[in-house]
Amino acid sequence: MLTTLIGIIGATLILLAFLFEQTNVWKNSDLSYDLMNFIGSAFLVVYGVLIGAYPFVVLNSVWMIFSLHDVFLDLKRK
Repeated sequence: MLTTLIGIIGATLILLAFLFEQTNVWKNSDLSYDLMNFIGSAFLVVYGVLIGAYPFVVLNSVWMIFSLHDVFLDLKRK
């Protein structure tokens, strides 16, 4: 149950970031957008490890690294 909850949280965060960006609530250069993508993908990495879905872990690890990079760029701009 906890494993499923971790996956649901991660997917929800990434989908909300996508929804907010698509509806112009956030820009893809906003700290909120990048931070939500980073946290969501981190949850999905943990989820993938727990279920043993390593291609999923690789995909979300790349997403997480790029999102973290963007978080640092956003913070540097401020």
